[in-house]
Amino acid sequence: MSRLIVVEPGPYACFQDLGRPGRAHQGVPGSGAADRRSLRLGNRLVGNAEDAAGVEALFGSLVLEAVDDVVVAVTGASCEVTLGSRREGMHLALGLRAGGRLRCGTPTQGLRVYVTVRGGFVPPPVLGSRSYDELGRIGPPPLAAGDELVIGRDTPGAAWWEPAPIALPVTEPVLRLSRGPRDDWASAEALTLLTSSVWTVRPDSNRTGLRLSGPVLSRRVGELPSEPTVPGAVQLPADGQPILLGPDSGTTGGYPVLGVVFDEDLDHAGQSAPGTGLRFRWS
Repeated sequence: MSRLIVVEPGPYACFQDLGRPGRAHQGVPGSGAADRRSLRLGNRLVGNAEDAAGVEALFGSLVLEAVDDVVVAVTGASCEVTLGSRREGMHLALGLRAGGRLRCGTPTQGLRVYVTVRGGFVPPPVLGSRSYDELGRIGPPPLAAGDELVIGRDTPGAAWWEPAPIALPVTEPVLRLSRGPRDDWASAEALTLLTSSVWTVRPDSNRTGLRLSGPVLSRRVGELPSEPTVPGAVQLPADGQPILLGPDSGTTGGYPVLGVVFDEDLDHAGQSAPGTGLRFRWS
């Protein structure tokens, strides 16, 4: 099988596919790519099935070296891509020769860069997925320098050698929000502030959830017994600062959930870097 070597993993890089849904009753999060649209696109570009595993690199800065000739694509956050010393584009298939290096720079827009390879990465699956779950530490561990990334057999799909038209990550996304189930725990003023304010993504955010800072939202005193939660749920802790749950969030929680972000809007949240803003809109 073909292989790539991790030369530099950047701040944090891990394998992600489309996750392991349907296991919440076992306490296992769905996980999967934080920006599923970009992973799907990358797989289509190299001719894979959309659910093949790719590398999700937080803040980019990833360097991979080819042991064999491979076809790769880089999608997601906008960054400089080079093959050897030659600058290349994003959102298209790229031929990487044995001994050549693929470099993904630090994003100028967005947060997560995705690298897909023809044939897909094939670390051993855990519970039906090759995704790494940051909360439960399930799945293949985050990448480290020197790791050999094994690639699956070639795929019959055609690679896409021309740049795909794709919108860049939105700098201040507006996420659609359905109300409840515990919006009655917040005051009417708090619910208005939730959708009329710009929320700044805090540095202590991760794949478990985006911690947001902004105006303090008033709510009832006390906590609920733990209830089922889903990615996209907007929880309100006692400090009045919302948390938007991510793909690795726990399957239960005791903070009241004021609303749930539409599933198709979660890719925008997955590209929201610390220090950037986002908005909510009731729908």
